[in-house]
Amino acid sequence: MRKKRLKSKMGEIDYGVFYSVCILLAIGVVMVYSASSYYAMFNEGDSTYYLKKQLVWSVAGIVSMVFMMSFDYHKFKKITPYLLLITPVLLIAVHFFPSVNGAKRWIVLGPLSFQPSELAKYVVVLFLALSIDLKGDNIKKFTKGVLPCLLIAGLFSGLVLAQKNLSIATIIMIVTLIMIFVGGADIKDLFYKIAPVLGIAVVGFIFGESYRLRRLMNFTNPWKDPAGDGYQLIQSFYSLGAGGLNGLGLGQSRQKTLYMPEPHNDFIFAIIGEEVGLIGCLFIISLFIFFIWRGINVAMKAKDSYGTLLAVGITSIIAVQAIINIAVVTGSMPVTGVPMPFISYGGSSLVINMIAMGILLNISRQTEGKEI
Repeated sequence: MRKKRLKSKMGEIDYGVFYSVCILLAIGVVMVYSASSYYAMFNEGDSTYYLKKQLVWSVAGIVSMVFMMSFDYHKFKKITPYLLLITPVLLIAVHFFPSVNGAKRWIVLGPLSFQPSELAKYVVVLFLALSIDLKGDNIKKFTKGVLPCLLIAGLFSGLVLAQKNLSIATIIMIVTLIMIFVGGADIKDLFYKIAPVLGIAVVGFIFGESYRLRRLMNFTNPWKDPAGDGYQLIQSFYSLGAGGLNGLGLGQSRQKTLYMPEPHNDFIFAIIGEEVGLIGCLFIISLFIFFIWRGINVAMKAKDSYGTLLAVGITSIIAVQAIINIAVVTGSMPVTGVPMPFISYGGSSLVINMIAMGILLNISRQTEGKEI
């Protein structure tokens, strides 16, 4: 009887969101194998090494998404305070584990690793959705409404920044601004009080670390240091240029043969451009645009403001990450470590994103009583 009542409360999922995510995930599995096969054979002695791991994480992600589709998103109101306590501990705990690729961003336990910053992005979204919903019209007041949200988001962003991860810290703050705006904050506060402070902070963080400044300068002309900081971006240009309109063919990339560092990670979009060309790249960009549109539609149809804010936050994280990744790979902004959602290789990032998709789909199932 209880299951029947649950079904009666929930409608169908938004199949636009569901299918776009599944297609992106399938493309990711194929391209991780294609991009990593040579690298995996050289380093691990098994061309399918990264494919097998990505398949395991993809299955785990799909199972998590399906489970979350039936998990009432309102229950996160009770869970959020606990996540707010646990996540900072995890963000601090990374400093007690060995560095991976020169950065302390992972909790490593034997063969398993977990990146808490991936969780932190969505915990901030959960907190903001709950906080803004509870504040109601007080969100229009800077001191009572906006400032507390910024302080908590800033705390999480600062803990991520302590891991020398400016990109994820920036994403957290961008999504925070989007949610505060959607929640009803005074636009004057956003433009005249918050934006200038954040702008100054970003400039300070860039000039505060020499490697960030070098990245910024090499972005303007990577050929100044073609064997150093400009190397990865130059290889990305070679990949995209070689692909042309139709690409060289699936599996035929030349840059993945140890020219592009870890081609299955943040720069996988360059390998996609080389193998399936501009047409393939535009198809993937179209999928992300379609997903964003459907995510906004879910937010607009949500039956309460909490659901609307949660859907906006989840959609914004995927959108901002995709935009930054594509901008970096195409040389439109300085190189920074942001993976392409659903496509780049990675376990914790993929599974957590899929859990978030399940929450978004659950919101899409509960739309009664609200017309657009």
